[in-house]
Amino acid sequence: MKMVGSQKHRAEEEAQETCAPRFQRKTLTAPAPFADETSCQCRAPHEKLTIAQARLGTPVDRPVRVYADGIFDLFHSGHARALMQAKTLFPNSYLLVGVCSDELTHNFKGFTVMNENERYDAVQHCRYVDEVVRNAPWTLTPEFLEKHKIDFVAHDDIPYSSAGSDDVYKHIKEAGMFVPTQRTEGISTSDIITRIVRDYDVYARRNLQRGYTAKELNVSFINEKKYRFQNQVDKMKEKVKNVEEKSKEFVNKVEEKSHDLIQKWEEKSREFIGNFLELFGPDGALKQMFQERSGRMLQAFSPRQSPTSSPTRGRSPSRSPSPPWVFNKASPPSSPKAASASLSSMSEGDEDEK
Repeated sequence: MKMVGSQKHRAEEEAQETCAPRFQRKTLTAPAPFADETSCQCRAPHEKLTIAQARLGTPVDRPVRVYADGIFDLFHSGHARALMQAKTLFPNSYLLVGVCSDELTHNFKGFTVMNENERYDAVQHCRYVDEVVRNAPWTLTPEFLEKHKIDFVAHDDIPYSSAGSDDVYKHIKEAGMFVPTQRTEGISTSDIITRIVRDYDVYARRNLQRGYTAKELNVSFINEKKYRFQNQVDKMKEKVKNVEEKSKEFVNKVEEKSHDLIQKWEEKSREFIGNFLELFGPDGALKQMFQERSGRMLQAFSPRQSPTSSPTRGRSPSRSPSPPWVFNKASPPSSPKAASASLSSMSEGDEDEK
């Protein structure tokens, strides 16, 4: 019994080892491996799971293998978000991504921008992908599901009519292996191509500017000349725009400086007017100085009055004597001789006083 138990345990370990790829996924440090290069021939028992069991994290001895397929032309954020949803559907999952070949895609959907090798490489470098299946089938067969030990298939829930079928995932849904994901609105490969076609002239002119030839762009001789002329016109417009912006900046600077100059001029004008009024105004310093000097001149030229306490020398106090040179208004001198005689008498009187 011990031999049987040990052999069974060893067989389970070998089965688990064969389930794992020969080289493990190095997330964010290396691209995902291709399925046909892993040499993984899984011999472990692969029990069928329900979605409820997978969401609970069972089985514990292996990850839930989720498969998502597509064309992945012009790989964009919508593709990456769909793969992220597929990767995070269950707590422990291993995401296989199938990419259809050019032959299948051109037959069933249409011409692609990127060839199959470019599309393989784009998906291989998505961080959510654990393994890439090249030349994936357009319709999933039981043999393909068994070969890759696929538990569930992830895709958006919109019926995908192709290859004579209303929905290529109908049998997967009926088997209970389909898990829906959500599409990212506003972004798709068709939308990107539509933008390029709508603005074809813009992108043609852009690539001509970058050095591509008219032959490489499949542009006629006339259109090439037209695009180059439009590029020259755009350059001239850009130069004019730059000149206008620079002139606006210069005008703004001049206005700022003129405003500052006007403010300074007003301040200096107020200061000058204030100084002028202080010097020449009604109560200015110049008038006060003139008044002081005129007062001094008047004091210098006017005679000094005798003190009020000095004796009157016998004169009547009630009547002050008039100066001898003051003539009587009633009897002015009759002739020059009389005037000279009166002056001589006045001088003699002064000598007598002395």
